[in-house]
Order: sequence, then structure tokens, then C-alpha cells
Amino acid sequence: MIFDMRTYTCKPGTVPAQLKLYEDHGFAVQTKHLGQPALYGVTETGAINTYVHVWAYADAADRAKKRAAMQADPDWHAFLAKTKEAGYLLAQENQILQAPGFFKYKG
Repeated sequence: MIFDMRTYTCKPGTVPAQLKLYEDHGFAVQTKHLGQPALYGVTETGAINTYVHVWAYADAADRAKKRAAMQADPDWHAFLAKTKEAGYLLAQENQILQAPGFFKYKG
């Protein structure tokens, strides 16, 4: 099992607007291809003006297959265009995390 953790940094004060944009235009198409996220959270302490989402995959091949399907979806590209136009995002960091053998994800 691997986890794809993505941390997004927004312009100060725009996290709620970016999340609303995602809720209205990105969540349905993303979950159609990737399933439900393991976690979606807004940073409360630490690096403010950020949010994190984590996606679980069986392995790298599963991740590649699901993400390729999402990238081929015109609705996903429409969301990306709306995100770019809004201009709320400043940075993105991605990490692929390997689950240790004792951890059993139940998502």
C-alpha cells in the first residue's frame, strides 16, 4: 500500500475559496477516478494557509492507472482551468509514502 500525500499552499485567506472551488468542480471528478481520499484536512497549526489530501493506492501501478484516467477526463481539466484562473494556489508538494507491514489501511 502506498499513500500519495499532497500539500497545497494558498495565498493568505484564500483556503476556504479554493476548497469551495474544489468542492463544486473537482471533488466529484477526482473521486470518480481515485475513490475517496484517506484524508482531506485543513492545517490548523504549523504551516498556515495550507491544506492536505492523502490518497491510498494498492501500489505504484494502481496509482498510475487511476491518475491517467483522471488526467484523460475533460471535467478534470475544466477544474484545473478554474483553479488556475482563480489564482489562489501558491505551491504544491507531493510525497509518496510507503505503509509499513504492520499498518492495515481500512479505507
